[in-house]
Amino acid sequence: MRLSLIDISIIVLYLLSTIFIGFWYRKKARQDKDSYMLGGKSLPWYKLGLSDASDMFDISGTMWMVSLCFVYGMKSIWIPWLWPVFNQVFLMMYLSRWLRRSNATTGAEWLATRFGKTGAGVTSSHLVVIAFALLSCLGFMAYGFIGLGKFIEIFIPWDLIKGYIPFDVAPQYVPHVYGIIFTLFAMFYSILGGMHSIVTGDMIKYAIMTVACIWIGFIAAGQLSSHHLNVPGGWYSPFFGKHLGLNWSGIITEVNQKIESDGYSLFAYFFMMMTFKGFFAALAGPAPNYDMQKILSTRSPEEASKMNGFVSVILLPIRYTLIISLTTLGLIYYRQMNLADGSGAIDFERILPAVINSFLPVGLVGLLLAGLLGAFMSTFSGTMNAAQAYIVNDIYIKYVNPAASTKKIIGMNYLVGIVVVAVGVILGFFVKDINSVLQWIVSALYGGYIAANVLKWHWWRFNASGFFWGMLAGIMAAMALSLLVTFKVIPEGQLLYWFPALFLVSLAGSVIGSYATPPTDAAVLQSFYTNVRPWGFWEPVKQIALANDPSFQPNKNFKLNMFNVVVGTIAQCCLTILPMYLVLWQKTPLLITIAILAVMMLILKRTWWNKLKEY
Repeated sequence: MRLSLIDISIIVLYLLSTIFIGFWYRKKARQDKDSYMLGGKSLPWYKLGLSDASDMFDISGTMWMVSLCFVYGMKSIWIPWLWPVFNQVFLMMYLSRWLRRSNATTGAEWLATRFGKTGAGVTSSHLVVIAFALLSCLGFMAYGFIGLGKFIEIFIPWDLIKGYIPFDVAPQYVPHVYGIIFTLFAMFYSILGGMHSIVTGDMIKYAIMTVACIWIGFIAAGQLSSHHLNVPGGWYSPFFGKHLGLNWSGIITEVNQKIESDGYSLFAYFFMMMTFKGFFAALAGPAPNYDMQKILSTRSPEEASKMNGFVSVILLPIRYTLIISLTTLGLIYYRQMNLADGSGAIDFERILPAVINSFLPVGLVGLLLAGLLGAFMSTFSGTMNAAQAYIVNDIYIKYVNPAASTKKIIGMNYLVGIVVVAVGVILGFFVKDINSVLQWIVSALYGGYIAANVLKWHWWRFNASGFFWGMLAGIMAAMALSLLVTFKVIPEGQLLYWFPALFLVSLAGSVIGSYATPPTDAAVLQSFYTNVRPWGFWEPVKQIALANDPSFQPNKNFKLNMFNVVVGTIAQCCLTILPMYLVLWQKTPLLITIAILAVMMLILKRTWWNKLKEY
């Protein structure tokens, strides 16, 4: 343990500020359920965008990305397409506008605007999306929980404090004990102050992380002036062929084992499968978690688009400055670091805390720890807020107590928040590592979500029964896959390659379920179509809308939206790799990246920003 008094003071000051924020916004959050869950839909887009970016700047994901960058170098920028990260581009260009026009509070409430409030399958479709939302929220909470525990364990070794603890803890559960402690802080301020607290806490955390990331960037660049990175050929290039083409033999042999266990050796095949899955995942729109809640909290559809565009601009340069800087220091000082976990195996996810603990100056350590603790707390609290919204708004108010007073609703939010955190923590005890839960969320669970949620935007004949059977088939297939992985029938690293099967199962459930029941009521379809104005297979509904209102203008922006998606994805890649080239001082690639980014930004100014009110 090498935390100085200054470092400890910074961390304690940050934790106390979260408690203050909770008390400060307590009264405002108690005004009504919209104020608690959505900040009263009064927060400006740039604050919500910064908050959303902070939620994505999570500690577990950053540890995972540093380990990827260490192993795969510049090629690591593609692997987060597993989420996929370019879903932010689809949201920015058109999908967040479509979603915000519903004026709903949650994704389940949004379904009423698409399928109506009564009819075959409506209740079941409502319940299945709540089930998915809770599964994904609890998965993300377990993911963040285990990452935080592994992070803290390096700074506060259990041997130093176990003598003060009145119970024994097995080595593999030490991270979970640390996770519980800091989870309580996140639970306190987010339960007490709702969305207002979450956004303010995110803004403070982002300011801390910006200062820390720039500082560590200068340190890493300075170290490179006197050290050479011993990496295999191809590490500095983002381009790849059929095979990955990285051989760490004779450098750090253990890395080859990591590449083999990840299953990324046939990188071209992996990339194609990842892009195929990512495209449909992005078309499906935001999953019912903190991302969707931030979009629904914006003041208008135009601000929803601006918010999602702002996320990439403020998140990627700062985050990847940190990632490449920690990777650089990890490569320089690899032999001096202890990356062994409790069982003695090399764990590359420990690079981030190991570098901070051993090679950074006093003050910066405290800032980074405070910022990364805040990163965990913002992700955890945002996810918890989404879970609260689904349980309280879509179960308690809808089915249990429709006439509940504001006081009862807020009280139920408090109770649900505590229960959700408890369940998330319990699930965290069954998680082996960050990568395992991440693979399950992005490859299995989301694989079962995609088909039904693509069809709900783009096909008029898709109805509530189709949504229910598509989601149920996908979720059950995802659960079956996770069991096969648990019992080692399927290697963990190969979950992604089962996506087409998951997609087809869910698609079959969606189509069969839709045709087995009557279409959605024509009035509901017309209301949805004229309000949201989606493009896709809506011809019968379009004709009804035009017959009732000849002045109605159908959405003809499909080609423009897709063009902007391509341009936006290129710009997003440039924002990702630019800080990496800057810290490594790769002059020619850096200048080329800046030039491409400038051209993409100019194009989007004309084809997106200037046309926001026209869409």
